[in-house]
Order: sequence, then C-alpha cells, then structure tokens
Amino acid sequence: MPIANQQVAEHTFLRQMYDDSYFPDHVVGQGKAILLRLCEHIEDVQPSDLEALYGLTEAATEEFNLLDKEFVAAGSGIETVAREWICDEFRFVASAYGFTDADADELTAGRDW
Repeated sequence: MPIANQQVAEHTFLRQMYDDSYFPDHVVGQGKAILLRLCEHIEDVQPSDLEALYGLTEAATEEFNLLDKEFVAAGSGIETVAREWICDEFRFVASAYGFTDADADELTAGRDW
C-alpha cells in the first residue's frame, strides 16, 4: 500500500544512520521498513486519539527492540545517537499525521535501546 501522506512519502527515514558507516545499510533498511509499516498502519487504522496512536507506535517500538539484536550481530547497535535519531523519526511520523501534541517519550515508551 503506497503512503498517501505526501510529507511522509517525500521523507528520507533514518538518513543520518544511512550516512554513518557504523550502521549497516541493510539493517538500517529494516528500520526504515518498520517506520513505513507504522505509517501504513496509521493510514489504515486512522487513530482518533493519542492512546490509539501510542498503541501503534508501541508495536513499532517492539520491532525496533528486536532489530537492535540485528544491529549488534552486525557489529553495531542502537546507542545514544541512534536512539535519538530513531525517536526523532517517531516524532516526525506523529506530527505528519496531525498528532503534534504526542509525548516524545510515550511514542517509544517500550524501547529497550
């Protein structure tokens, strides 16, 4: 399903991670896919409030928790800088879909990275 939100469709997710050789592109690509699936879910479900949005971001955060093992296996990891970059992407997604008042920490509350 193509992304309908033009702002999201034109966005380059995880650009900083792609630009940093510490992060393997194939694993970063999996992270990008998680974020795009999140956007697809938001467009499909059309959450009516923050609680519904947080339910969707919780599932995506759990996928990133699993992805951290892939980063580690590739000699990398989701460390402080990467965590901030990923959280910025969650904030971008929330804002792009009209949830400008979403709590930054709540968007990725279940993270273990």
